[in-house]
Amino acid sequence: MSELKHTPLHALHLELGAKMVPFAGYDMPVQFPLGVKREHEHTRNACGLFDVSHMGQILLSGPNPAQALETLVPADIVGLAEGMQRYALFTSEEGGILDDLMVVNAGDHLYLVVNAACREQDIAHLRRGLADHEVQVVDRGLLALQGPAAAGVMQRLCPEACEMVFMQHGHFTIDGINVWASRSGYTGEDGFEISVAAEDAEALARRLLAEEEVEAIGLGARDSLRLEAGLCLYGHDIDTETTPVEAGLIWAIGKPRRHGGERVGGFPGADLILHQVAEKDHRRKRVGLLGEGRAPVREGAELFDAEDRRLGHVTSGGFGPSVGRPVAMGYVAIEATEIGTTVYAEVRGKRLPMTVSKTPFVTPGYHRG
Repeated sequence: MSELKHTPLHALHLELGAKMVPFAGYDMPVQFPLGVKREHEHTRNACGLFDVSHMGQILLSGPNPAQALETLVPADIVGLAEGMQRYALFTSEEGGILDDLMVVNAGDHLYLVVNAACREQDIAHLRRGLADHEVQVVDRGLLALQGPAAAGVMQRLCPEACEMVFMQHGHFTIDGINVWASRSGYTGEDGFEISVAAEDAEALARRLLAEEEVEAIGLGARDSLRLEAGLCLYGHDIDTETTPVEAGLIWAIGKPRRHGGERVGGFPGADLILHQVAEKDHRRKRVGLLGEGRAPVREGAELFDAEDRRLGHVTSGGFGPSVGRPVAMGYVAIEATEIGTTVYAEVRGKRLPMTVSKTPFVTPGYHRG
């Protein structure tokens, strides 16, 4: 087994008493002494600081990088205004999802953030598909400041960043440290994702943690927060066997890229994906699921109807501390996707009822202005 990599905050995590686990090739904090449940609740009620430096940060430059990237993703990148960020998907020729990512129009180049587990394959995919463009991997820290108190903290440290609305991006200075920041995150709350030079990451993290509202938060709470927010985790809720339409991610397919748009198709798997958008003939779909009682329903649990017919399976699940009951996401046959439908999850030989529900399970706190 290869040695685990460390983020620029590794020593700080150990100092703070984190429980460390292997994650996507990195030694990462799964929780701090506060514990997963309290870290989750603190982020929902105040402000949490997450180390997401394991994510891949990439600069894409060359002739018309937005137009070039559209040959690999179905998002509208050409229409993305400077200083704005957009969610996108790398798709395969078979219509599956290779990864999901964030794309920023940084003026003369694009700034991409990709998943840690897919980082190397995404870099290779970009270099292979966009051979006449420069794909530069940058070694930077990435911190996420999340929660309803995040804006108050940032107002004291960098008031200019608070002028941004959801999915805006800019360059700022925090306590003399140069950063790239977006108003976004993976928790369903208002917040900021802050890219910083690796050598400045620990100083910035300490400065943010010095604020009364801020606590260090690990991967455990990050997962329960994103699940309550109905946000997909690559390799679990979306993968190469799942199309964007099945995943309920039609909104990530830009209108100019669909039938009738000015730049229809042109991305891998476009024929199948756009057929599903138009005809709605896919046979399964990702849904939210609310359980009863306290017993969580985990990834992999099979889902059935009252007549014992298999409907699908759970892809992410656990107990939602903010919801106060089990929450999950999974794929079910299209006839079972109506909100309010009861399905049954098999857990240790028992069938537990779950209700097909809208996501997100919590009201988003995104600052849209």
